[in-house]
Amino acid sequence: MAAAVPSGGVHLLHPRPWLRHLRRTARPISGIAASSRVDHAEELNSTAETPEPPMSRSAEKDTAAYYPKQGQILELVCESLAYKGNGLCMVDGTGFVVMCDRVLPGEKFIGRGTRKKDNYAEVKKLETNRPHWDMVEAPCEYASHCGGCKTQNLLYEAQVRAKEQQVRELVVHVGKFSNKDLDVDDIMKPIVPCDIQFHYRNKVLAFIQEIWRNPEFGLSPYDGHSHRGFLKHFMLRTGWNVETCQPELMVNFVTSSYQPELLKPLVDKISPFPDVVSIINNVNTSVGNKSIQIRTSCTLQAEILYKLIEDCSFLKGDGWEIVLDLFCGTGTIGLTLAKKAKHVYGFEIVDQAIKDACRNADLNGISNATFVQGDLNKNGENFGEYFPKPDLVITDPNRPGMHMKLIKFLLNLKADRIVYVSCNPATCARDLDYLCHGVPEKNIERCYKLKSIQSVDMFPHTPHIECVCLLELN
Repeated sequence: MAAAVPSGGVHLLHPRPWLRHLRRTARPISGIAASSRVDHAEELNSTAETPEPPMSRSAEKDTAAYYPKQGQILELVCESLAYKGNGLCMVDGTGFVVMCDRVLPGEKFIGRGTRKKDNYAEVKKLETNRPHWDMVEAPCEYASHCGGCKTQNLLYEAQVRAKEQQVRELVVHVGKFSNKDLDVDDIMKPIVPCDIQFHYRNKVLAFIQEIWRNPEFGLSPYDGHSHRGFLKHFMLRTGWNVETCQPELMVNFVTSSYQPELLKPLVDKISPFPDVVSIINNVNTSVGNKSIQIRTSCTLQAEILYKLIEDCSFLKGDGWEIVLDLFCGTGTIGLTLAKKAKHVYGFEIVDQAIKDACRNADLNGISNATFVQGDLNKNGENFGEYFPKPDLVITDPNRPGMHMKLIKFLLNLKADRIVYVSCNPATCARDLDYLCHGVPEKNIERCYKLKSIQSVDMFPHTPHIECVCLLELN
């Protein structure tokens, strides 16, 4: 058996094909980053404040001396959904912006002030006086409590409209692109909705509970008080095979230590199920019973996302182009493009992800891909020596977006095209501003033109939005 993996590591016990075969590793999830233009320090600064909602110029003067005090009771109407799915409201007579969780467009409610930010305040909803537009009954009885899919009671068509509008507003207010340019040049593409709106990442438990509760397996449950026990969490995620239209299950055991001999009997029991395509052991040796976050997605919608990225890349397919894949994870995007490229060079900070990317290349018979472990936010002057000048750069940063060092590097590199894939449209808009408009205060000149932005709804009933952006060298 292999040696114990580090805390938070992921070990694949039973792989089955998807790309043809794909090993998956959790990517660290960082804090929320700023949507406003920020002054990046030369040192690494991977966290920032929550994005501030846009405010009209006419309201700035009126709101300068006003903000709801803590505990103050207000009657408000939600005007739209803002970043993270919070309701955006304005105080009557002042235009002051107020943000509130769990309210939806058109909903009239009573709220209590909780805290003030720089130019907006937060309130907590106490009661609803008038329900919101496009109200539907949430199919899940826990939707209003658990917080995972908190917009289930909003008509799905209204959800995607709100997400599309959020991206547009961020690109205009943070990215500093005009609505006219976005429309006239057909830059802003319609959002891609998700055909599977429920059970796309479903947690299932009942059919396997009897197995792990059987004392013959010796799978002791983890006790959060005594910090003893083996099995911390068990999770099943459901996706859909786009070729067979059949469900596929990823099974994940979160354990307090790496002891595959304890899990082997259970793995042997569930691996014959035809729907089970992968079994993963996620090891969390830290004290406590908190589940490790794993970035997964609906297989069908992920296929659509990768197809959009491939279409945006405009690779000729003649086998002469170089692709630089930044924040490559386990290599999924780069490997899907390798068949059209001369060579793919992938970089990622997570060592285990790089090992899995190399393994994925081997499993899929791809020999023109090289994966390197390194911190892209701390790249030195010799970073460009690791690869020839690329024709295409793919960058898929986590939520804080790209560090100014990396943006400077890309502006100096001057690849023909950049495809920016983002799970946070706020920091995406900020980085598009830097790449397309430059940073005058740092004497950094622009060199890219924004050609298209395509939003994708990967996770219905949640505030999450994916974006695929194409930039071309001026």
